[in-house]
Amino acid sequence: MDEAARVLWMGVTGGLIALAAALAAASALGLALRRRAGRFRAGTPVASGPGGVTGDPDADVLTEADLGGPLGAQATLVQFSTAFCAPCRPTRQILAQVAGMVDGVTHVEVDAAARLDLVRRLRIGSTPTVLVLDAAGAVVKRAVGLPRKADVIAALGSVVE
Repeated sequence: MDEAARVLWMGVTGGLIALAAALAAASALGLALRRRAGRFRAGTPVASGPGGVTGDPDADVLTEADLGGPLGAQATLVQFSTAFCAPCRPTRQILAQVAGMVDGVTHVEVDAAARLDLVRRLRIGSTPTVLVLDAAGAVVKRAVGLPRKADVIAALGSVVE
């Protein structure tokens, strides 16, 4: 093999190794994100900026005026959606089913594009985002992505008596 062919062969081999490593890393990241999608976690205080919490205890409390609909007697399922969100439709169906099954729980859908003030205030990064509010309107749990029905019911279990 002459020198030019050997250099070309090494370049192609190195490129294939780099491509294989990039595909493996992307696959691992995709699997990790898929496992995390739709999982509920504790509601976090709303930050005012890079330094931390606003100090306002009502910063993560939503009212009927904020939502444009009534709060549930025991809990409220709030869904932030957009017009072109594919998983928003099945999320809407799941939340409506669960709200219909549990007394005192309501489902409110908020158009994220129309309510950018709430999106910024609550740090909504993507749709669908589901918030579980207690009877007073405080954010107790949140999930990003399409949640499973069982996970919604479990998240409500920490709020509903």
